[in-house]
Amino acid sequence: MGGENKVTEQIGRGALAIWQGSLRVTPRGLLATLAASVVAVTAISAVPATDAQAERLIQISGAKRTVSVTIAVGKTEDVHVDAPFSDITVGDPEVADVAPLTDQTLSILGKKIGTTRVTIYAEGKRQLGIFDIEVSYDVSRLAGEIRAAVGPGIRVSSVNGRIMLSGTAPDAATLDKAVIIARQFAPDVINTVRVSQPQQVMLEVRFVEATRQAGRELGVQWNVRNSKMTANIGDRTDVLPTAANVTAGVLSGASPFGFLLGNIVAGARNIDVMINALEQRGLARSLAEPNLTALSGDTASFLAGGEYPFTVPAGNGTVTIDYKRYGVGLAFTPTVLRDGVINLKIEPEVSELDLNNKVTIQGTSVPALIVRRASTTIELRDGQSFAIGGLLQNVNKANQEQLPWLGDVPVLGALFASRSFQKNETDLAIIVTPRLVRPARPGDAIKTPLDNAVPGNDADFFLAGKAELPRGDLRTETGAERPYSGHVLDLPKGDNNVVASKN
Repeated sequence: MGGENKVTEQIGRGALAIWQGSLRVTPRGLLATLAASVVAVTAISAVPATDAQAERLIQISGAKRTVSVTIAVGKTEDVHVDAPFSDITVGDPEVADVAPLTDQTLSILGKKIGTTRVTIYAEGKRQLGIFDIEVSYDVSRLAGEIRAAVGPGIRVSSVNGRIMLSGTAPDAATLDKAVIIARQFAPDVINTVRVSQPQQVMLEVRFVEATRQAGRELGVQWNVRNSKMTANIGDRTDVLPTAANVTAGVLSGASPFGFLLGNIVAGARNIDVMINALEQRGLARSLAEPNLTALSGDTASFLAGGEYPFTVPAGNGTVTIDYKRYGVGLAFTPTVLRDGVINLKIEPEVSELDLNNKVTIQGTSVPALIVRRASTTIELRDGQSFAIGGLLQNVNKANQEQLPWLGDVPVLGALFASRSFQKNETDLAIIVTPRLVRPARPGDAIKTPLDNAVPGNDADFFLAGKAELPRGDLRTETGAERPYSGHVLDLPKGDNNVVASKN
């Protein structure tokens, strides 16, 4: 009020100064000046009224007797009604606290998330109106935080005490960021945001595995026999020159590629010397090309292999059967980002049974697994490819069996020993190409690999040796398609037309 008095005094002095100098002003100008002064005084006196306008004005004296009011938890709001009241009742005081300020103003404090009802009465317990109060989270502050973090496009509202997100997000990563921010305000968030980018990703994967093997073996066996003695130096095969002697000295047990048998007769003694030589080289290539499709944020998996059973002790002397997977496996999780960029977490795996390292459990042999596994996260655009290499496995084995002492003699010791060397090398390369999937329109025909070929008829199969024909070969010189394909079913009497099975 003191400030208003000072302002009034200043305006009054200005008016007095104008009045004192009115001898030099025309009456019309003096009236205009006084009118401006009155307007200025009126504007200044209306300044405190702007604070009163912050109160919510609710009309309950008319036909609308029930009003909904939403308040943020932990905050207050003043409500001004258009009719005086004398009494207030609150349905759930733990949700909201209502205190009268004047006979027409209420102060409402949101205490807990939920809803409650406030009823106000006039003199004589006459009901004036009802407030349905909903206490929710501060969605205005949350909307500002989300707008600052991810930009416009996502709207925030409150539904029955829960936060609801709506609108449009440019990609799934933006939506995830908005949901994470919303969960800092409320644990349970209703997500109705639509993502504008395509949300299905197809992954084209090629597994290329090359296995190279090389081995050399050289074995020597001596068999000495006479009427009183039989002796053997080698792998204890039959001393008689039978087929079993062919594998003498070869450590792997494989049939040798080269075999030499020498027989020395010295008086009554018969000495056989057998030399076995084997060299092996092998190359094997395996290829798998799985195609997987998954929604953005979901995980898709693939396995081309099998499962082998093994027993697991279950207590009290009982066992259960469990299964272990092996083969070519793949799991990937795509996330579509802005401008067609795909964040891709991929976990490929190639495993095979290892029968050389078996484990015996209660009399049951369980093979081990040779596993090559990788896990990586990258970002690619639609149609770009990347390769995972360097999954190289190199195993060298050298075995030697010899006669003690004699096998250690230089040069001559090779005649009393069997040696083998094996080298196994496996190289695995994985090529991955992600693609955004756009479904076909309703009614569009989807082609299969068999659409471009049709089965040949009897003449095509038995005379030309063609089990199937490209569809283009069915057209005649005039451009018309041949009326039949497939094997002949019947030859009607009196009719030269051939009835055939249609493809």
